[in-house]
Amino acid sequence: MPELGREKLSQRLALVRERMEEACRRAGRDPAGVTLVAVTKLVSTERAAELAELGVGDLAENRPQELWRKRVALPAVQWHLIGHLQRNKISQTLPVHLIHSVDSVRLITALENEGTRQGVSVPILLQLNVSGESTKQGFSADELSQVCETAQRLKAVRIAGLMTMAPLEAEPEQCRPVFRGLRELAETWSTKLEQPHDLAILSMGMSQDFTVAIEEGSTMVRIGSALFGESGT
Repeated sequence: MPELGREKLSQRLALVRERMEEACRRAGRDPAGVTLVAVTKLVSTERAAELAELGVGDLAENRPQELWRKRVALPAVQWHLIGHLQRNKISQTLPVHLIHSVDSVRLITALENEGTRQGVSVPILLQLNVSGESTKQGFSADELSQVCETAQRLKAVRIAGLMTMAPLEAEPEQCRPVFRGLRELAETWSTKLEQPHDLAILSMGMSQDFTVAIEEGSTMVRIGSALFGESGT
């Protein structure tokens, strides 16, 4: 696909940051409490590097193979995996800054085993299906008790927060109940986890709805198309 020039990319980044700050002001929050994670799927490594040069230190990929490839070229970046992770791709994916998409106890166990084998810490977010859509992956709210029990036995894996994906709505305001629901789940379950686990990170909000997510407590927004065009997230 044709890529934006550096100047245009810089302008888009500035606009995204401005909208993040405005959302924080509306919610009475410190903008420093929200991390921008740029989703670089379908853009070149060179374009991802330009974004890093513009000051974005957190980049994300949906596909593990793309993460592996770009991580080699950009090792100083904090890489996030936001897409589905198959167990046979865990060994090459670790170590990684953060995995947003952990959606089963079976995957947690596999990450624990490989993290122990490699001697690395494995920070993860639990993916929650707050909207209840059959097309979305993730734990239900009722399954969190099982995850909390599993957490007590973990040594390599560290639960760092929750992630959710809202429905693709025409009006971002319609996503507010989903984001509020994730925040309320974090508030309810945070007291049931012992250190080093916690639910401090709330990864919610993408290009079409991130301002509403920030107003509802998001600490990490995943932005693609607002930066790169319609090929992003």
